[in-house]
Amino acid sequence: MSFLEVVRFALRGLSANKLRSALTMLGILIGVAAVILLVAVGNGSARAISERIEALGTNTVTVMSAGRGGAASTALTTGIAGALTDPVLAPDVASVSPVVSASASLTYEGAEHEVTSFVGTTPGWFAASNTPVGSGSAFTADDEAQGRRVVVIGRTVAEELFPGVDPVGEQVTVGGALFTVIGVLAEKTSTGFQDANDTAVAPLTAVRQVLTGYGALTSILVEATSPGRVDAVQSEVATILDQRLGVSSSGSTAYRIQNAAQLLQTQTETADTFTTLLGAVAAISLLVGGIGITNIMLVTVTERTREIGIRKALGAPRRVILTQFLIEATLLSVLGGALGVAAALVGSSFEIVGVKPVIVPSSVGLALGVSIAIGLFFGSLPAGRAARLRPIDALRYE
Repeated sequence: MSFLEVVRFALRGLSANKLRSALTMLGILIGVAAVILLVAVGNGSARAISERIEALGTNTVTVMSAGRGGAASTALTTGIAGALTDPVLAPDVASVSPVVSASASLTYEGAEHEVTSFVGTTPGWFAASNTPVGSGSAFTADDEAQGRRVVVIGRTVAEELFPGVDPVGEQVTVGGALFTVIGVLAEKTSTGFQDANDTAVAPLTAVRQVLTGYGALTSILVEATSPGRVDAVQSEVATILDQRLGVSSSGSTAYRIQNAAQLLQTQTETADTFTTLLGAVAAISLLVGGIGITNIMLVTVTERTREIGIRKALGAPRRVILTQFLIEATLLSVLGGALGVAAALVGSSFEIVGVKPVIVPSSVGLALGVSIAIGLFFGSLPAGRAARLRPIDALRYE
């Protein structure tokens, strides 16, 4: 008997019980689709968070005050920010941007919008924080030096205050003062509870005059000469801060330094673990589907015992019987796996728990390969049982 004839017998055996075969394939379908989709959700979540971190700039460190340390105040000032540009003590520092931030209400022709992050900084902040201007232009060093009241707004602010109107050149009221809109920031991906596009950026001197006063800075953004020198910059910044703030080696809580590159690495490792866990949980449903194949094939062998006996009595070798039932089990897993991949591809076009799934081709190949392996593994037991039946016992079976 040729291989094609064996395959034809296997297809005939499956089609004899269409509903049972369909339900068995459904178990594999759910398992494969669950593995692919859950891994895709993990990857999608990791990508969204990584994009948010990278948007802050992976070659930067952010310095923030941690209150008071010892007898000396650890308030950050523009003098301290200027000290961080020392070419001798900090040769790996490319730029330093002092930052003050406050919430403010922006008003335009009766429309009002509350901005939670109204940032005052210097022109170098745009490049250091990876925040490009989408339309219009950023303010200049001369604008900052002269304290000109100009502002660059985020996409959300533009949509709320200027629906259908080009905001560049318009004036908004902030803290009782008029600011001229000179640009709109390029749109950023937002994750979590805070809208990254709901922001406004203005010269440090202007924001201090109108909103925050001339107290301490909120933070200092320090850009490294290259991503590979971020750790060196962190060490150089810490040394200068210890000297300027009079902090001893035990006063490590006087200020905080956030390293975006380290944060990204930690997040990536956590996301990989999370994705692996999701895939492992989903793989359990594949295992359950494989057990379903074993159960159904054992029932099939029992139902077709007389048929097997007759075929053996007519000269069918053990190899042919074994191959036929293995093919039946494998076809169930292959068809179920293929339908599972199709279902996963359709499901990935929708957001799941607020995350856009990102399907990785390797997960598709792995899930499909595992489903085929499951068909062969779990189908081997009933196939072996059918092949070992003695013709006389099979013919006597009722």
